[in-house]
Amino acid sequence: MGRAKQYERTELLDRAVELFRRQGFNGTSTTELVEELGVNRKSMYSEFESKQGLFEATLEHYDRNHLSRVLGPLEADDAGLESIRGAFEDYASASEGRFSGLGCLMCNTAVERGATDPASSRFTAAYLARIDAAFRHGLGNAQQSGEIGEQANLGELAAFLTSVFVGVAASIRAEAPPEQLHATSKMVSDLLQTHSSPRT
Repeated sequence: MGRAKQYERTELLDRAVELFRRQGFNGTSTTELVEELGVNRKSMYSEFESKQGLFEATLEHYDRNHLSRVLGPLEADDAGLESIRGAFEDYASASEGRFSGLGCLMCNTAVERGATDPASSRFTAAYLARIDAAFRHGLGNAQQSGEIGEQANLGELAAFLTSVFVGVAASIRAEAPPEQLHATSKMVSDLLQTHSSPRT
């Protein structure tokens, strides 16, 4: 019989998320990965085949778990304007906590490797598309419920919100002043108000 694994794959990926988010792909050595994950090099390669394989598994894990917690309220069936405002307010608040200087792994990857690594590019393209779809969903619900007027161009609004959202994530990575990000959140809320239906 083969020797039982002395680790949980999910736990390894959680640790890898934090290391890659802190240091990036290029700034993280295999030795650091082995130390952070708490497994030997042979086990790491047996599980993920290579550093690249581990990185791609980490991005998939981040999308499925960490990113889903962020976008969950926007992707919920009842998402609306408050969900959109809440997403920006939560990101602004994150700049005051432990995520300052870390940001979003997907956003960081888009900046570091999106233009040079085809695998990373696929993940980051899906990341941008998912955010855009989440905003379209929330805006669409808001329009159907009368929160937003029929004249609003939901596609353009979703594209704008996506760009601002990713920009806020990059700003958190850059340790931008929290008041700057709270001001951005307020401007988003003000913009949404300008598109509100006269009834609301």
